Amino acid sequence: MNSQKNKNNNPIIRSDIHEKEVEAHLERIHREFADGFDFLSKYPKSVTIFGSSLAGRDSEHYKKAYELGGRIVTELKYTVITGGGPGIMEAANKGAYEANGVSVGLNISLPHEHSTNPYVTRSMKFAYFFSRKTMLTFAAEAYVYFPGGFGTFDELFSVLTLIQTGKIPHVPVILFNSDFWNPFKDMIEKTMIEKYQTIEKRDLSLFHITDSIDDAVAIIKKAPVSEWWRNIN
Repeated sequence: MNSQKNKNNNPIIRSDIHEKEVEAHLERIHREFADGFDFLSKYPKSVTIFGSSLAGRDSEHYKKAYELGGRIVTELKYTVITGGGPGIMEAANKGAYEANGVSVGLNISLPHEHSTNPYVTRSMKFAYFFSRKTMLTFAAEAYVYFPGGFGTFDELFSVLTLIQTGKIPHVPVILFNSDFWNPFKDMIEKTMIEKYQTIEKRDLSLFHITDSIDDAVAIIKKAPVSEWWRNIN
């Protein structure tokens, strides 16, 4: 009995098990990044749309995301990319789908979360949030953010940081719905810039707040199509 107990507590055995678990995770992470980049390379012209998974189908946000998804396809011929779930993601995918466009969903495996919405024409599922977020914030011609929760803000600050630090070009970042985003802008101005000087005033130019689908489409249309991501250093 004691020898069995000692064997199970052997640090060498535990170390071997731990190393195998780490290797398995690293292999899966590498595979998700490799597969993700390969997947996205098929859609060189795209707009990524973010927003709450809780937005109801009767909400104004859902209706606007649906309209924008359709117009991106019909007027720009771009691919629409979302996280593939319900709410705003479903609305944007549905708009693209019903306009006969390419509607992409990059979904995440969660124990309590959504499956891929039915309006996705092409999809990829991720196990890790960080690899999925990299793909969602990678190489689009523009990023549009509807009102959302922690995940939407996480993705927004990731893109703003990448632009601020020059890791990606200054592509359009469109914040849709001024009632939701103006208080966010006020916090940045009054707290981060004026009170604590944690960022510079010029950083306010990293995003554009609007309530107009026409305005959003016009901004996206003016954005150059870039292949910077093919030469990452």
